[in-house]
Amino acid sequence: MPTIIKKLDANAYQLKDQVVSINRVTKVVKGGKNMSFAALVVVGDPSAAVVGYGSGKAKEVPQAIRKGIESAKKNLIKINLTQTTIPHLVLGRYGSGKVLLKPAPEGTGVIAGGAVRAVMTSVGVQNVLTKSIGTTNPHNVIKATFDALKHLKSKADVAAMRGKTVEELN
Repeated sequence: MPTIIKKLDANAYQLKDQVVSINRVTKVVKGGKNMSFAALVVVGDPSAAVVGYGSGKAKEVPQAIRKGIESAKKNLIKINLTQTTIPHLVLGRYGSGKVLLKPAPEGTGVIAGGAVRAVMTSVGVQNVLTKSIGTTNPHNVIKATFDALKHLKSKADVAAMRGKTVEELN
């Protein structure tokens, strides 16, 4: 059964945006070449553990980034985190891309590549080990990272699933 995700209000958070990639796209037409730009943007509030991503296309780079930010604000999700890391190991998949997220002890830092690092810092994770497997396409890597983050469960969720209290799990 799919989980129901309620829309989060972007105005309720102090969102910081981070551009992951900018791609110059050329369309060949009869009159010549039409150039435009595609921007992939991640927005997040580290204090609230909220993050979203979006893509924007325009004739100029700043407009593409602005469109990407607006798109990212529309699909924000809340992430289950412990104090400074993720609760458990998780593997996210999208297309041929896989992203492994592994909790790390205090002081480790964010060990991640470009696209995954942008998502982890935006959501407020301070200590995590990551491995990107398969594709290096930033769009698919970000979608795989979000798939992994959506599969994170809190201790309360696991206790409810097993029919126990949180104290019984410890």
